[in-house]
Amino acid sequence: MIASSESFTPVSQVGEFGLIDQLRTVLGTDMPDSLVQGIGDDAAVYRVGDGRVHVVTTDALVEGVHFDRTFVPMRYLGWKAIATNVSDVVAMNAEPRYATVALALPNNVSVEQLETLYAGMAEACSRYELIIVGGDVTAAPKLMISISVIGETAENDIVYRKGAQLGDLLCVTGDLGAAAAGLKVLLAGKKGFEPGGDGAESSQPNLAEFAYVVERHLYPQARLDRIQYWRETGVRPSAMIDLSDGLGGDVHHLCTASAVGAVIEAGLLPIHVQTFKAAEQYDADALSLALYGGEDYELLFAVSEADRQKLDEDTYAVVGQVVDASEGVTIRDPDGNVTALEAGGFEHF
Repeated sequence: MIASSESFTPVSQVGEFGLIDQLRTVLGTDMPDSLVQGIGDDAAVYRVGDGRVHVVTTDALVEGVHFDRTFVPMRYLGWKAIATNVSDVVAMNAEPRYATVALALPNNVSVEQLETLYAGMAEACSRYELIIVGGDVTAAPKLMISISVIGETAENDIVYRKGAQLGDLLCVTGDLGAAAAGLKVLLAGKKGFEPGGDGAESSQPNLAEFAYVVERHLYPQARLDRIQYWRETGVRPSAMIDLSDGLGGDVHHLCTASAVGAVIEAGLLPIHVQTFKAAEQYDADALSLALYGGEDYELLFAVSEADRQKLDEDTYAVVGQVVDASEGVTIRDPDGNVTALEAGGFEHF
C-alpha cells in the first residue's frame, strides 16, 4: 500500500536500506521464472539460456555526496565510476561484459573535462574487459554519473550474500580502511585552501607519505583478479559481498541474508601501515576506519576450511568465522573481550 500523500517521512528516518525495503514492498514480490535474484543482493540475476545468467547492477556517483571535484581529477573519477560498478558484478562471482552511462551535467563542466572523464572510463573498461554500449546526457545543478553494468557467468557459479554455513571462515581480499584514510588526507589538503585556511605549503599533507591510501581512495580496484583466481583453483565461496559501505555494515548484510551470526577478530583485520599513520595524524581510529570507513571495494567472503586451504595465503586474510544466528554479529578484541558489532558504515541520508 502506498503511503498517503498527507504524510511525510524523511528518508533519513528510515535510511538507505530501510527505504529499499519499503519500496520493494510497493513493487511486490512476484518474479518471473527467468529472474533468479531480484532486489536484495549486489546485483540482480536473470537466466539467458544454456545454463548462463546475466547479472545487472546500477550505481550513481553524485557530486557533493560521493566525490569532490576540487581534489578528484576527472580521469580518476571516470575510473572509479566504472570500477565501483564492476565490483558489484564481481561480488556475484561474475565477469563484466557491457555498461551504459548516464551523465547529468552542470554548466561548469567542459567538453574537454568530459573527454578526460571518459578516458578514465576507457582505461577501466580495458582493465576489466568491459564495453560501454550507450547511455544518456542531461543537464543538472551538479555532476552526476550513473552507470549500469551487465555481467555474465554460469548460473551454478553465482555467489550470493546468502549461503554462508556454520563454521565457514570469513575472509577479505586486500586491506581495510585505506580508502577512508586517503579521503582524510585529501580533505585535510582541501581545508588549507578554504576560507580561513592558510594555504601554506607547510600545512599541506605530504601526499608522498600517504600515496598508497590516497590511491586507494581515488583509484579503487574491483577484485576481478580474485574471482578469476578462485575459478582456476576450483574454489567457490559460499557467500560474498563487496565492501563498499565498510566491513561493520556489510558483514551484517551477509549475515542477515544467510540467517547466521558472525564473530570478527579485531586483531586479524588487515590494515596498511599508512592507514595507521593517517589515522594518527588526522585524529581518527584505524580500527574504526577499517570497520566503517567504506569504499575499499574489497570482497568479504565466506569459505569452508577445506577450500580455504586451496588458496594462496597472500590473496586473502581470515577476519572471523560464521556462527549461529543466536550469537549475533560480534567483534573480539586481542584480549578476548567480545562485544556486539554495530551495523555502521557510510550513510547516504
